[in-house]
Amino acid sequence: MSAVPTVRPLAPGSLRDAWLALAGLSAVFLFEMLDNSLLNVALPTIGRELHATTTGLQWVTGAYSVVFGGLMLLFGAVADRVGRRRVMLVGLVLLAVASLATVFVTTTPELIALRAVMGIAAAMTTPGSMALAFRLFDTEDLRVRALTVISTAGLVGLAIGPTVGGLVLAVAPWQVLLLANAPIALVAFVGIRTSIGADEAEGLHRAPIDVAGAVLGTASIAGALVTPTLAVDLGPSWQTWTVAATTVVAAVAFVLRERSARHPLLDLALVARPLVASGLAFKAGAGLAVAGLSYLVTLQLQFGWGWSPAAAAVGMLPQVVVLLASGWFVGPFVQRVGLRRAAASSSAAVVLGLGVFAVLGHLGYGWVAVALVLVAAGMRVVGVVAGNDVLRGLPADRTSMGAALVDTASELATGVGIAASGAVLAAMVSGSIATTAWTSTRLAQFESGVQVAGVVLTFVAAALVTVGIVRSREGRDAS
Repeated sequence: MSAVPTVRPLAPGSLRDAWLALAGLSAVFLFEMLDNSLLNVALPTIGRELHATTTGLQWVTGAYSVVFGGLMLLFGAVADRVGRRRVMLVGLVLLAVASLATVFVTTTPELIALRAVMGIAAAMTTPGSMALAFRLFDTEDLRVRALTVISTAGLVGLAIGPTVGGLVLAVAPWQVLLLANAPIALVAFVGIRTSIGADEAEGLHRAPIDVAGAVLGTASIAGALVTPTLAVDLGPSWQTWTVAATTVVAAVAFVLRERSARHPLLDLALVARPLVASGLAFKAGAGLAVAGLSYLVTLQLQFGWGWSPAAAAVGMLPQVVVLLASGWFVGPFVQRVGLRRAAASSSAAVVLGLGVFAVLGHLGYGWVAVALVLVAAGMRVVGVVAGNDVLRGLPADRTSMGAALVDTASELATGVGIAASGAVLAAMVSGSIATTAWTSTRLAQFESGVQVAGVVLTFVAAALVTVGIVRSREGRDAS
């Protein structure tokens, strides 16, 4: 981006304030993407030092996604009513405190609990970031440019996370990786606090919060993420069936509640709009593919091929290069093909990358590199256009809820991707992948598990992208 777009009255308006606003909002997205990518490369080290089981290791990352995804809609609704800036600032303080608490972690349950607290902080901060960026700029092209800047920070975090994490692990304990969230939260707090004014009263949604809908929605999302893990860990036990049944009941009750409530937490008619539905489908499909690839590649390089964390970090460089080098082409590409085609083609590229890894990744690193490049190129675009489509399709006083929908779709997809991958590996590989000694038989089981998990996720992601394409065409035909 060559210049900062003109800022709307929500911010003080000077060039300095515009830069500070973008820096603060970008730091929030940097945390969201950097956090899990840093942690993924440290999973083998964490597993060995904390003596984690395969399921426990899965929940080190999964706890964050469950809480983040489950509470996103609630905090999106709260932000639309009490102020996006206010909710973000409180969340950033919580994030900094939780990050600093990492130094006291000594067991896997403690780390999982801490990750859950970070998920709460993320649910408070991330939706407001996109909502404020969308409202700060006047026209579609400026919004695309601003969202590109913010998403660049997040994708750079996703790209450099494995590399930086691997190099840090070579010289420092894994706790340092989570402590990095504290200075990021500080940068975001300063940028937002000093450059973005409080939300104006007329820009807030005045309807009361649907508490019952929030409880049912959170239970539905959390249950959908917990059930697959229980199914593998405990088998067809009464606990598994109880959670599964509760999830279904909660989901049905949520839909009925939102259809009948006078002031629903989530207006299903708005979600059904072609522009909104297609953007969410693209985001979910791409998010599922990215989460699955990141998780499986990390395990493949270190467990399957015996690479050190530093070597695995270097192995992720193709993704880093593409994400860093392609930023200048996002705007021109979107302008040339249009938002609809850009969303469809970029989402398809991400899914294709996961498919390449699933089918051919076991043949050698070259195919892993191809997969990383395809996924990086696709995510560079879909991260901007899908969210922009969703926000364009919603009323102005629902921007935080719209941003929450986008992030909920992404985090739910991420959680499902990690849960499904972990469930397949736990079912197909005997013993803990972190602590049990490796034999030729276990290695063969692991390779087969990675392939099966990759293929399953590829088909699910492809189905979501297909839904996005169909809904996008419906929106075009209707207009």
